[in-house]
Amino acid sequence: MHYLEEYTIVAPATVPGTGALSLLRISGPLAITVCDKVIRFSGASLSDTPGGRLRYGEICNADGSLLDTVVVSVFRAPHSYTGEDSVEISCHASSYIVSRLLEMICASGARLAGPGEFTKRAFLNGKMDLSQAEAVADVISSNSEASHRVAMNQLRGGYSKDLESLRDDLVQMASLLELELDFSEEDVEFADRSGLSSLLDKVLSHINKLTDSFRLGNAIKNGIPVAIVGPVNAGKSTLLNTLLNEERAIVSDIAGTTRDTIEETVNIDGILFRFIDTAGLRETSEYVESAGIKRSLKKLSEADVVLAVIDLTAPVSESLSAIKEIVSKVDFSAQKLVILLNKWGSDDANKNVTTINNFVSSTGNKIVAINISALNRIGIDDLKNCLKEWFGSLNLQEDATLVTNVRHLEALKKAQLSLSAVATGLSLGSPTDLLAQDLREAISHISSILGQDITPDTVLHHIFAHHCIGK
Repeated sequence: MHYLEEYTIVAPATVPGTGALSLLRISGPLAITVCDKVIRFSGASLSDTPGGRLRYGEICNADGSLLDTVVVSVFRAPHSYTGEDSVEISCHASSYIVSRLLEMICASGARLAGPGEFTKRAFLNGKMDLSQAEAVADVISSNSEASHRVAMNQLRGGYSKDLESLRDDLVQMASLLELELDFSEEDVEFADRSGLSSLLDKVLSHINKLTDSFRLGNAIKNGIPVAIVGPVNAGKSTLLNTLLNEERAIVSDIAGTTRDTIEETVNIDGILFRFIDTAGLRETSEYVESAGIKRSLKKLSEADVVLAVIDLTAPVSESLSAIKEIVSKVDFSAQKLVILLNKWGSDDANKNVTTINNFVSSTGNKIVAINISALNRIGIDDLKNCLKEWFGSLNLQEDATLVTNVRHLEALKKAQLSLSAVATGLSLGSPTDLLAQDLREAISHISSILGQDITPDTVLHHIFAHHCIGK
């Protein structure tokens, strides 16, 4: 596939004024010609410069005064990021210089690029498939070692190879069925039904594995969700502030201060956790607080880890009741629960620890209990070590194939439905044309992840709209 764009585009690839240098990207048929108009080189012009070379040049204002000195990198098609003739200009990071340089370049025949337009051209010119193009944004936004490794694996094509393998198996299956349709009058069966069924089971198993990986992939990309729940005034907001090392949540002795959820991410030794402070759990008729409690329960059900903050100075009967209520709402097959016995060390606290620990022990090691003082930072390192022990292996999955993109997940789910229809049809002895149709739909859904069946400009615009300018 090769895409020829008549327009030459330009955009800053760095943020002006945030460092010593700024980088401007130019791509398109006039990229090199535009630079020759704007930049003065000694010796040969940029048009006579081979690709893969650096040139030093000067940019002058209309009155001949020097605006800046620059270093220009030349990339000749197809050996560039976009597959087109491209130039990268390294100038000083003055906002004024960058603005004037962009003005000159646009006046000489280029236009400002839209969000993600460079990567969009790279996709359209066959420099990468669509899943790799989407991974570019994930690499840029990665904020932990685990998310960076998953995004880099996708950018290098590991995820694409996995999907290509799936697609090849389905195409092989479809070709046999299509061959039968070509010889339908001969009543010849080219596709062994038992063989197709076995191949279908293998492909469905692989797709199921990919869809199941989304929860982990999404957690790595956006942070492992950790819900902080518990009764009012147990110290949930204080715990969040302590984990963040800042006063993010309002702390007050007034019960029910937190009415909505507050989410913040914390990087713990290369693993990103998304801590969610929630409204205190209690019976209330107040509408706003009641709505906040409903959100708390929703976040509890969605979290990978639930931190139940219990006030050790409260009556032990109330604490046990709160713990049992939280335990009843945790899915231990998919979630982990930590009981944080807060305000440890106070005069009224220690006497309740034994009773609560006895209950925790009775659950059969499904629950972890940690004594903490969120205010005095006691036990916080123990909590972090517990989280690292559970999720530390995420940093070892350098080549893991994980689904992190909702668009990909939806396409895989649609492929699942189509392949399930094929499986049902095989078991019922359905006509070949019906089997072939469902199989074609499954292939189309998987191909859409790679961008092989996506051509409408509106779809591509939606996909690349979240990319930053200059990428």
